[in-house]
Amino acid sequence: MADRGTPAEVVEVVKATGSHGEITQVLCKIMDGPEKGRIKRRNALGTIQKGDVIILLDTEREAKEIKW
Repeated sequence: MADRGTPAEVVEVVKATGSHGEITQVLCKIMDGPEKGRIKRRNALGTIQKGDVIILLDTEREAKEIKW
């Protein structure tokens, strides 16, 4: 199962986004692989909070910053 993605720890919950607020933008720290230690901005679906570990299928992509 380890080859199915890269674990990343949520270090900050930025903001809810999406047409109904169903997507949460988070900053997550990559925990394994060639990008270990880097912090990336990603969009996550569902309930998520600081300290959660999520599995990223692709660590090279990064979400755009939400601007209001």
